[in-house]
Order: sequence, then C-alpha cells, then structure tokens
Amino acid sequence: MNSQSVAGLLGAIVASIVLVVAVAYGPIGQYGKPAKPASIQQPAPAGQPVPAAPAPRGPVIREVPN
Repeated sequence: MNSQSVAGLLGAIVASIVLVVAVAYGPIGQYGKPAKPASIQQPAPAGQPVPAAPAPRGPVIREVPN
C-alpha cells in the first residue's frame, strides 16, 4: 500500500463519519422534524372602522423673489 491509497482510505472513513454526524444532528428536509402547528388568525374587530388613507400631496411650489 502506498501513501496515496492510505490517504484515500482515511479520507473515505472521515467523509463517512462526517456524513453520519451531519444526518444525526441535522436531518435534511422534513425528515425527523416535528410538524409545525398551523397558526390561528384572529378576525379584526368589526366595531372600529379602518381610517382612510390621506390624499397624496404634491410638492409645495413657492414664489421666490429674484
């Protein structure tokens, strides 16, 4: 066995260990994660009317003496 084959074997072992740890601590996608509960939206109270937005105002142009 030369040094290149030993390095390749050790690299494969390290890569497989890293992949196993990655899957164990951080599953990919939804696998292994609890389902998220659906959020319940409360309706807006009907007693208070929504105020209308003010009309857009243009730029103020003033006369400037020369």
